Amino acid sequence: MSKFKISGAVALAASAAMVFGAGTASAETTVAAPATFTSAFTSVATPNQVLNAQGVATPGQPGALGSFTYRINSDLDIICYDIFLAGVTDDYMSPAKTATHIHQAAAGVAGPPRIAFPNPTDIGNGLRQSSGCLQGPFTTGVVANGADTGTDFDLTSIEANPAGFAADTHTTAFTAGAVRGQLTPIPFVGKGGFGSS
Repeated sequence: MSKFKISGAVALAASAAMVFGAGTASAETTVAAPATFTSAFTSVATPNQVLNAQGVATPGQPGALGSFTYRINSDLDIICYDIFLAGVTDDYMSPAKTATHIHQAAAGVAGPPRIAFPNPTDIGNGLRQSSGCLQGPFTTGVVANGADTGTDFDLTSIEANPAGFAADTHTTAFTAGAVRGQLTPIPFVGKGGFGSS
């Protein structure tokens, strides 16, 4: 897989065209952004994509919207994230160590969380944001079959099949999820950054 460099300005612009300020990190081991990335993905998360643990459609918070952007360097096991939520109003709640995740779950299917991200914090005007970079090994705090659902998770799994993963956030009022969306690749041109090929 080709590597490409992303300047700070390009990375933020790709996050949603909604740059509102810096977030704080609180989950996993935080690291600085690497100089290069092997891939990048985005997700537009909406309430109508939410499913409960049994895979039953369970609408999330009406009017809420999430923008999740991930930049991955799978060689270094680093994932950088820019997460924005609009219209999510309740406190976070999840059996995992945070309430904001990437789940291994195709569209219309429930699946386990593989990475837990710091929950977005209030930045005013009904918006929440979280930004930073995490390096594996990853843990979620959710145990299934005697092991954490992040155990042995490899970022190349996302690169190989992004449609098999979804981003979401959970709240006290919407425990199945306030919003959810499938990951899609962000195209890039050569080593210069994002754009259409």
